Amino acid sequence: MPVRYRFEPRFFTTLAAAAGIAVTLALASWQLGRAHEKEAAAARLERLAQDPPVQVPAAELKVEDVEWRRVTARGRFEPRYAVLIDNRVRRGVAGYHVMMPLAIEGSPERYVLVNRGWIAGGAERGRLPEITTPPGTVEITGLAVTPSKRFLELSAATTEGKVWQNLTLARYRRAVPIPVQPFVILQESPLEDGLAREWDPPDLGINTHYGYAFQWLALALTVLGFYLATHVKRRPPAE
Repeated sequence: MPVRYRFEPRFFTTLAAAAGIAVTLALASWQLGRAHEKEAAAARLERLAQDPPVQVPAAELKVEDVEWRRVTARGRFEPRYAVLIDNRVRRGVAGYHVMMPLAIEGSPERYVLVNRGWIAGGAERGRLPEITTPPGTVEITGLAVTPSKRFLELSAATTEGKVWQNLTLARYRRAVPIPVQPFVILQESPLEDGLAREWDPPDLGINTHYGYAFQWLALALTVLGFYLATHVKRRPPAE
């Protein structure tokens, strides 16, 4: 059978196509590597969360020693320094996260900030929901986390009295006159307070990396397809 097509490479376009394919494949490989790193980190966090809870002492801990581990703290809640984190939606209902410091038992000068859970907002924006706080000493168990700094402030007024848009420990420490541990406890232990405690697992962006890797691979195939389409010519019929 006669060959109906012939390959007619051109130097500069071949060089450009090879460079484009090499770059996109390298970027795809990098994204896959990042995804695998994040998967390993997620497995590590899952193992840490299964370890026995760490008792929070009066002395200040290092955040790297407890972050993403389950911890336990005993003490008394201090409602005076509580703040509500706004625009937290649960099952389609807007509400707040209740952040309240716990005076650690044995050292009233040291506190740990606790995210006690979610409460629905009222029909009137100006009226804040009433928070039930158990009296006396309580024991709180939950996951130790550090609030993220990566958020979008919708307004220049990031703190309005007891209502804040977002939380960082640096911002909280500037606002209150008490020393707090360098992490927040996502409370898991039940209390008769009417608050909902349903915490999402940490999103490390694994699927995002896989998505980017797929896009770079698709772009590499597109460059290859375009190159072949423009450099493979139909052979003219023999006379």
